[in-house]
Amino acid sequence: MHESPSRPSALSRRNLLGAAAAGATATAIGSPAAARGGGAAHRVPRDQISVQLYTLRNQLAIDLEGSFAELAEIGYTRVEHAGFVGRTAAQFRAALDNAGLRATSGHAGIPQPWNAETWKRTLDDAAVVGNKFIVHPYFGTGPSGPIRDGAVYRAFAADLNKAGELARRAGLSFGYHNHHNEFLRQTGTEITGFDILTGETDPRLVHLEVDIYWAWRGAADPVDLIERNRRRIKQVHVKDMAVSSGFADPGDGLIDFERVFRRAHEAGLIEYIVERDDAGSPPRTPEQALDTARVGYQYLAGLRY
Repeated sequence: MHESPSRPSALSRRNLLGAAAAGATATAIGSPAAARGGGAAHRVPRDQISVQLYTLRNQLAIDLEGSFAELAEIGYTRVEHAGFVGRTAAQFRAALDNAGLRATSGHAGIPQPWNAETWKRTLDDAAVVGNKFIVHPYFGTGPSGPIRDGAVYRAFAADLNKAGELARRAGLSFGYHNHHNEFLRQTGTEITGFDILTGETDPRLVHLEVDIYWAWRGAADPVDLIERNRRRIKQVHVKDMAVSSGFADPGDGLIDFERVFRRAHEAGLIEYIVERDDAGSPPRTPEQALDTARVGYQYLAGLRY
């Protein structure tokens, strides 16, 4: 459907969304949920709210500097990168600095097959950008589809340990980010790929970045993951699920984030990272990813649990 001239611009829509979210925040503060248990409600610390820049990948390709400036205006102080958008690590860092942002975390795949020298170069870039965390973003599929061979997961877990040791020496915390394929049982066993990865990696070398949406898609309750991996989940991707099982802006879908975040201390949470995989992809426009970033920030900043 074509947009008529009388409809608000994308920038106006973002302002309206921000105002609506602010109103929701005020309501939440005075709501019964805010006083659950007779004491002050918990909240997500604003300086621990981040956004995964994969959410904005199409918009960043159009206007990197302007998009960074708008993220800062929304309230973000930190981001998680997913590559450098055609820039060098130094150029990317300069753009972040100009906007007053820090890339505290970044996604970068470990070499397969394993190659220590290649990984060291990735860690060098992470140091230039200023990362505290470096996270492997994807595993679980092979040439024939989802991996169902536990031996493949065990071999990969060994590589994760190697990557984590080199990251530790470089002053970085190395993590693993899940999707849904890891929660399949491996052939002939009751064990999932995620069980193998968490059981055969050293918690001192490999922390977890739990993508809450993909965990739900894999039929894994994030609260159960917290109970089985106490103090190991340093980061979460705050990505919501629509009734269609597709993606939704944080707070607009089915996932009960309050229930998960009540276990934040038990999990070991340090970063709450807004993400939506299709935020700026057709039929949405690239600029609409900034709407998602705004809604996500306001949702987390206003949440009481």
